[in-house]
This record gives sequence, C-alpha cells and structure tokens, in this order.
Amino acid sequence: QVQLVESGGGLVQPGGSLRLSCAASGNAFSIYALGWYRQAPGKQRELVAAITSGGTTNSADSVKGRFTISRDNAKNTVYLQMNMLRPEDTAVYYCNAWRGPVSYWGQGTQVTVSS
Repeated sequence: QVQLVESGGGLVQPGGSLRLSCAASGNAFSIYALGWYRQAPGKQRELVAAITSGGTTNSADSVKGRFTISRDNAKNTVYLQMNMLRPEDTAVYYCNAWRGPVSYWGQGTQVTVSS
C-alpha cells in the first residue's frame, strides 16, 4: 500500500513558478512509475508528466519546456517544477504511482494562475 500526499500548490501570477511535491509512505517507492495529472473544472483529468522507475521522463506537449518532473527515491518524493505558468495551467494537480495494474492517487493540490 502506498499513500501519496501532495503539497506546494497555491496562487501565482502568470509567468511565475511553483514546485509541487508528492511524498509517499509505504514500501518500495523506487519500483513505481510516477506521474502528475491535472484536472480543470469541466474537463477530464490529463497526464502532465511522468517518470519511470529508471528515471525516463515524458510530458504533455502543452507543458514541454516549462514543467519538469523529477524523483528522489531516498526521500520517497516526486516533484513537478512548473515555470512560465499560464492561466490555462489552473487545475487541481494529482500525484499518481503505478506498477502494473496497481495504482495509487493523492488527494490533489490546487494550482491557480491569475493576476
């Protein structure tokens, strides 16, 4: 069993930066692939960025060059560095850990980009 707790969300002006963190409890954190998803009001949840257990990353076209996902297995934490934020990045951001058919979700953290 893995429990995920996100933090770092908040209100930021367009062009600003935030770093989201997702701390995991439980065993074998390093074997899980990890991802950040987001869901804006009235829209489906979408993948923002992901990182495999081996450290390979991918991200959505809409955030390429602006967002970076990373993980620290020693701290059981995955991060999402978000730069050059836009109003359309406003959403609840969720952390996900998965391996095969097993998947865990955090409770989400709100990110609001507004002047």
